[in-house]
Amino acid sequence: MTDTVLLGVVIGAQGIRGEVKVKTFTGDPEALGDYGPLQDVRGEQTFRLTVRRLAKGDVVIASIKGIDDRNAAEALKGTELFVPRSALPPAAEGEFYYADLIGLTAITTTGRVLGQVVAVHNYGAGDMLEVKTEGGRSAMVPFTDDAVPEVDLAERRVLVEPAFWLGDPETDEDRKVEG
Repeated sequence: MTDTVLLGVVIGAQGIRGEVKVKTFTGDPEALGDYGPLQDVRGEQTFRLTVRRLAKGDVVIASIKGIDDRNAAEALKGTELFVPRSALPPAAEGEFYYADLIGLTAITTTGRVLGQVVAVHNYGAGDMLEVKTEGGRSAMVPFTDDAVPEVDLAERRVLVEPAFWLGDPETDEDRKVEG
């Protein structure tokens, strides 16, 4: 677990008055400003952000105190916005912050180590765990109760049902087609 949690990233400027577009990683995108001051990845800059409106999906249009023109807003493009872990409410039963999942060891229900969770993605059909296998490849595992029946943060591991990841991280036998 980390001391800070990524809540959003500035993806561009909006208009000429210094507003920015922010892709959010919060449950409610419009609540991004409710967590208090946001910081850059090094904790060197602090941003006081006010959400003005929801754009599309999980993108909001926001103003940042001290950012008053398009040039200043454009300079922030790519800036990741973090809050201290302590600013977040505890996760509800059966829910997890992405930051808590990254770094967990993925073990199959048969007891074999699949690899380590390196990212959590959502391409629109639900969360996917990206697991870097011991062979160096990536396995994408749907983050559902069927595919991941157990998450144990104390033991730093997730249990993965083998039927839900593609291929065998050690061999390509299952990909060979006889014919």
